[in-house]
Amino acid sequence: MRNRWWAAPLVAGAAALIAACGGTGTPSASHSTTNAPASHASATPQGGSHVTIMTQSTSKGTVLANGQGMTIYWFAKDTPTMSNCSGTCATYWPPVIGTPAAAAGASLPKGFGTVTRSDGEVQATYNGHPLYTYMGDTAAGQISGNGLNLSGGLWWAMTPDGAKLGSAPAGGSGPPAGGGGY
Repeated sequence: MRNRWWAAPLVAGAAALIAACGGTGTPSASHSTTNAPASHASATPQGGSHVTIMTQSTSKGTVLANGQGMTIYWFAKDTPTMSNCSGTCATYWPPVIGTPAAAAGASLPKGFGTVTRSDGEVQATYNGHPLYTYMGDTAAGQISGNGLNLSGGLWWAMTPDGAKLGSAPAGGSGPPAGGGGY
């Protein structure tokens, strides 16, 4: 009994996170995909900002990461033309905003693109998936969001070949269920 003091806050926090990812997006206004470097993408974000995408080694394999080395994820409920994570969901899973470009030396063959989010921001895509980071990852190379099943959709770390990364992390939400793509 003495070690159960943490159970109530943990359950409450998990319930809040699950509820937060229930937001829905609205159809996007544009979509662009290219196998060329992102500087050739047809959609340019407001202010012309670019985001560098690189690879990062993790305990389960190589994943895509932002310029700070934070793992990049995709959401199974998204479509190639629409993000389905907005509002509070986007607080926990911040979208990767800007036109994507591969870091020098990174081999990312599946192609970058962009979608326009319901708030008008341009979100990076890879292999047709809108990209996100996860606020639960606090250091480069962490993959604590991989395999999480929240709000009826699975979150996967993006690999250079455009696939999902292995299975759920230890202590995750249980075995993954449902589809892993569109």
